[in-house]
Amino acid sequence: MTTEQTAQGSGQSLGCPLSADFPPGTTPYAHYARMDELLALQHPLSRADTEPGFIIMSQVKELLFKLLHTELTTARDQLGKDGLGDALWTLRRSARVQQVLLVSWETFSVLSPVEFAEFRDVLGSASGFQSAGYRRLEFLLGNKNPAMAEPHRNTAGHDAVVNQLHEPSLYDAALALLARRGLLTPDDTPARDATLPYRTGAEVEEAWQAVYRDPVRHHDLHLLAEALMDTADHFARWRYTHLVTVQRMLGAKPGTGGTEGVAWLARISEHRFFPELWSVRSTL
Repeated sequence: MTTEQTAQGSGQSLGCPLSADFPPGTTPYAHYARMDELLALQHPLSRADTEPGFIIMSQVKELLFKLLHTELTTARDQLGKDGLGDALWTLRRSARVQQVLLVSWETFSVLSPVEFAEFRDVLGSASGFQSAGYRRLEFLLGNKNPAMAEPHRNTAGHDAVVNQLHEPSLYDAALALLARRGLLTPDDTPARDATLPYRTGAEVEEAWQAVYRDPVRHHDLHLLAEALMDTADHFARWRYTHLVTVQRMLGAKPGTGGTEGVAWLARISEHRFFPELWSVRSTL
């Protein structure tokens, strides 16, 4: 018997001893990742064959939102500690999460209008607009709007959303790093209101312009600029794909939960995170 077989037979994998209080009736894998609980969370409300897939992929997206929030928060904090190399590596991981999020729309886009209509009524007032996980991501990236916390009032996620509103954004951390590097005048505003969008304007664009005009001298900052652009680019693609997917499923009908549907998605799809990283391209 091999060492691997011995480990498997004893109920553990190499280097990963099981807890002595491992419960009966499950497997080490299911216990570690709480798979039994996770797989019991799908409760379709109709007989439509496509509703289980809709629920599962909605849950998958929420898990990916949580993972992306974890990664981007880590990157923000690493920038705040001048750990630019670590932040770049973290943003590399977060980009892969965003790619999976983008692909997740494929499973929704194959629903025909008739198939979606078979279970749309059971959604009631439920809408992705109510996602606390997604709202926290928007705030973390700097798209701050206190009114966007209101849909979460009296919910379990309200405190997390409001707390995120009051935290510095990823772009705040990037601009503070530019200031410490002498490329941007430090923001000496006492007790800056973190609920406001990130610092913006000509001076910020000029700082990024200096980085792009001398990418050798500012090598690590140039890598940061492009990593942030990857993040913004992925979000722009995600929003646009959301728009097209809803158009394909609903046409111009209102969205679930009383939202405007396509009209609102079309407006938000024009928003860009880190605006100076987009506008500076016209000056180079």
